[in-house]
Amino acid sequence: MKVALIARSTLHKVYGGITVQLVETARHLRQIGVDASICLTNENIDYDQFDLLHFFDITRPANILYHIKRTNKPFVLTPILIDYSEYDKQHRKGLSGFVFRLSGQHQNEYIKAVSRWLLKKDGLQSKNYLWKGQYRSMCHILQQATMILPNSAREYAELSKLYSVNKPFAIIPNGINETIFQPDPSVKKDETLVLCAARIEGLKNQLNLIKALNNTKYRLVIAGEASPNQQAYYRLCRQTAADNISFTGRLSQEELLHYYKSAKVHVLPSWFETCGLSSLEAGAMGCNIVITNKGFTKDYFGNNAFYCDPGNPVSIYEAITKASNAPLQTALQEEVLANYTWQQAAIQTLEAYNKVLSTNRFSKALLHKIHEQ
Repeated sequence: MKVALIARSTLHKVYGGITVQLVETARHLRQIGVDASICLTNENIDYDQFDLLHFFDITRPANILYHIKRTNKPFVLTPILIDYSEYDKQHRKGLSGFVFRLSGQHQNEYIKAVSRWLLKKDGLQSKNYLWKGQYRSMCHILQQATMILPNSAREYAELSKLYSVNKPFAIIPNGINETIFQPDPSVKKDETLVLCAARIEGLKNQLNLIKALNNTKYRLVIAGEASPNQQAYYRLCRQTAADNISFTGRLSQEELLHYYKSAKVHVLPSWFETCGLSSLEAGAMGCNIVITNKGFTKDYFGNNAFYCDPGNPVSIYEAITKASNAPLQTALQEEVLANYTWQQAAIQTLEAYNKVLSTNRFSKALLHKIHEQ
């Protein structure tokens, strides 16, 4: 089986959770016999060499439109449905913040996509997007997909509510690399060490986290690089941070191990999270998890995490204090290592591929039989 895993053109330039998800999914699919190739939306793709196409990230529909118009190959979609609207409307500054407060969620994403294209920060492969708009483009892709592969049940429910989706689906949870992220009981957890591993940008909300922990007893380590278009936000974070807060820049998964082993608490107070890959990794390493109450996080962490309101630094501080004072959440560690690995995600993805291809073969055979009659 040959499958193309297709994602945004900036996949490797702007490193984030989707980069890890796609690279690890492809790697583990290869380990179980799938010839999986990573392709970018701005590349010329020879569709004929693949049995199946697998697109990622419905919130950037323009370049998906370009490819599905040019081939009849069946395709599946991992939506990674993120709602930027609360951050955009309430907390984005400057001219963009003013504009976004006047517009709706889909109009704002349309403005972003066109702006990236005009500023040459990303391509716009399908010019049909310009007249279709964000919402209609997303609906078209979801309707054309043979199967949807959401990362949680809540995500599929949200897709159904917003876009009237009624398609075959298979829930494929995110995972960790269990060969790297194994707990080390020989390292004693530091109750005052708090780690936040994430790209530095407004959506991830490091600024409110800094305000929550400034000049407290906690030592906050912010591990991640700034998004290219959020340098002003990064500078504001650095200017606001007190002496008890440090920035490491982007770290590899292996380099993060040191902090995962030592930190008692990992925090991700984002304005929205589909999951929070670093929270899964930290959970596997025995950290207590503080995470946003916005998005689909409860499908992953249930009662094994401490939730915070991202808009309230006091809520963030109180959740961190509870997590620091609480016993280590071993139930979460066991849950992650048992159920959330990239190996398991690849196996479930392959099962979905097989269903799609077997259905497609049956449909072709039926059509052929009808034509013969």
